[in-house]
Amino acid sequence: MEYRDWEILKELYQQKNITKTAAVLFISQPALTNRLKQIQDEFGVKIMNPGRRGVEFTAEGEYLAKSAKRVLEHYQNVKAALTEISKNPSGILRIGASNFFTKYKLGPMLKKFQSKYPEVEFDILTGWSSEIVKAVYNQDIHIGFVRGDYKWEGKKHLLFEETMSVVSVHKIHLADLPNESRIDYQTDSHLKAIIDDWWKEHYSDAPSTSIEVDDVETCKNMVVNGIGYGILPSEILKGTNNLYKIEITNREGERIKRNTWMYYNEESLEMNLIKAFIDFIEAGNW
Repeated sequence: MEYRDWEILKELYQQKNITKTAAVLFISQPALTNRLKQIQDEFGVKIMNPGRRGVEFTAEGEYLAKSAKRVLEHYQNVKAALTEISKNPSGILRIGASNFFTKYKLGPMLKKFQSKYPEVEFDILTGWSSEIVKAVYNQDIHIGFVRGDYKWEGKKHLLFEETMSVVSVHKIHLADLPNESRIDYQTDSHLKAIIDDWWKEHYSDAPSTSIEVDDVETCKNMVVNGIGYGILPSEILKGTNNLYKIEITNREGERIKRNTWMYYNEESLEMNLIKAFIDFIEAGNW
């Protein structure tokens, strides 16, 4: 049974007349008669009998005609519900984010999105950026927030870029860095490579590392307390105006930058919830 067949049954039951029904539905009378025969054959029952005042429905035909009304109403309700869902996404959004992004950016972003779409829930994965890239690739998560430029053939959107700076509580000269105490911190291999490459470009001696801590926030706190200098991204330095900072550059004098991206697979855009979130991020609403 097609949608049109239910319309035919509903209208014919109201009109009780083949000619009038065909006119209302804008189909020819032979086409209508042929379609009614196919409906009878499909269900294996007789739907109607010809009468002096039009057609008379059999008991089976009455049941089908009344069912037609319910079927058509249900169809319209389903259609309306789907339209409403498209306007108000719901479901679980699986997101992956680097540890730093989770700590400083993700919460306010998700809160603002959920205030717009309250039926949305989140499943969050945190880790190193390299782990998040792998999770997006394997489709374990829908969207990944990644710090650094990784090989990625899917879709991506640049969120912001950071500069890197040598940071200390006292004035420091870049030429003296090999003799200064450095605070190192555990980070993803991509950022570590950026810092190591910059150092090798400018110094022949290894850095004098006095301590290594587990994350960038602890490193900043050590620097603030005068224990040594750190090489830190600009986002972590917001609100720390009392520190002495020197942005590092490559040999061409260009500032060394670190990008933060949103990664996702193009086929994910077919899901209304994911598309709504991506549109929200790309519009800069967060």
